[in-house]
Formats: sequence, structure tokens, C-alpha cells
Amino acid sequence: MPQGDKDAYTDKQKRKAQHIEESYEARGTPKAEAESRAWATVNKDDGGGKKSGAGRGKATDHPAAKRGGRAHKAGSPEQRSAAARKGWDTRRRKASA
Repeated sequence: MPQGDKDAYTDKQKRKAQHIEESYEARGTPKAEAESRAWATVNKDDGGGKKSGAGRGKATDHPAAKRGGRAHKAGSPEQRSAAARKGWDTRRRKASA
């Protein structure tokens, strides 16, 4: 397959890349750069284009953008502060025991 040929991609992957590209362009990214980033994101999320043949498919429902992490902290600032104090007290108590 020649470089740049998108025939191996599913319609869903093509729509996904188009949506990502439009999002980048809306934020002021040049068109060529937006397209490049969009396809790079699709490749990272889905592992590239889909090939034909039995057992060659791969689920596309675990993109990097939705993987876990601790970016969003649960609770209000007061709750987080209370949890931090409780952890500090526990560590201090265990260190002296």
C-alpha cells in the first residue's frame, strides 16, 4: 500500500480522523498539520488500518484519550485536604510505632 493511501481504514476510522482534524483546525492548527495529527491519533488509538482476513480485527473501544489516569481528582478541595491530613497522620503514627 503506498504511503498516504487510506483504503485500509474503516469508515469509522475515516470519520474519526475527519472529526479530529476539524477540531485541530478550529483551534488554529494549519490544515496539513491537523490532518497529520488526526491520522497519528487514529493510528495510536486503533493500531492502524484494518486488514482483511479472519481474526485480523481489533476492537476500537479503548482509545488512549479514555484510558485511566489520575488527572481528575475526586471530591471537593476540603475533602481532598481532609484525606491528605488523614494520610499524614497515619504515616506519622506508623513511623513512630
